[in-house]
Amino acid sequence: MIMFNKKRMTLEQCRYLCFDEADRLIDLGFEEEVRNTLDHFSNQRQTLLFSATMPKKIQEFAKSTLVNPIIINVVLQKTGPPVLIFCENKKDVDDVHEYLLLKGVNAVAIHGNLGQSERQEAINLFREGKKDILVGTDVASKGLDFPSIEHVINYDMPKDIENYVHRIGRTGRCGKTGIATTFINKNQEEAILLDLKALLIEAKQKIPPLLEMLDSKGLNLKEIGGVKGCPSCGGLGHRITQCSKLESQRNKQTLVTNKDILSNNKYNSMNAYTGDW
Repeated sequence: MIMFNKKRMTLEQCRYLCFDEADRLIDLGFEEEVRNTLDHFSNQRQTLLFSATMPKKIQEFAKSTLVNPIIINVVLQKTGPPVLIFCENKKDVDDVHEYLLLKGVNAVAIHGNLGQSERQEAINLFREGKKDILVGTDVASKGLDFPSIEHVINYDMPKDIENYVHRIGRTGRCGKTGIATTFINKNQEEAILLDLKALLIEAKQKIPPLLEMLDSKGLNLKEIGGVKGCPSCGGLGHRITQCSKLESQRNKQTLVTNKDILSNNKYNSMNAYTGDW
């Protein structure tokens, strides 16, 4: 803008104007500067706005500055809502939730620092399809059942493989297929990654390159006399798909959920969400 104001630069020959991360420019308060740049064009131009999202603010800006704007969506999400996002702690839940809202995503969050009425409202909005994404902790989401979940995202890899199984078990129910995405960083403990590798091998799933590089000798498939152990409970003589301990825990959670459903005659039970989460 300084160059424009000092008349040391002209846009007379410019025919194309591109704004990358247009949503960030507007959010950071550069809307006036952007409009001033547009005013320096004296001839016809083509303007392109690139953004990962199209929140209402950007749509209004485009309508006021462009002539008959056309929206082109590239690489739309593979799965539609509803989506569950799991975080290890309350702070991460708040951070992820706030980020999604800033990007114009219809999301709600639940954790122990929220009041029971706030949690219940968030759950109802998500269950009724009025919100696309629910962000929560393991404990806050315990006992909740959403049959139509298409995608589960682990923002943090859980600290034990049992929680991982419980999380991803929220999708692909009733004969449907689902997708589970897990973010792993360099600070992740190797033990849980080895357990994850064992689980994927047992389930005959494709092993990501990161897990392929881990030393299989340290894999939590304990071998004594040729008998392999379970990566969930560490017991010998069975694999994770036949783990009675893990199956018992899942059955108990199902019983708690069913009890709440029957006692309230509806899905959104209040009893399932009380206590210190």
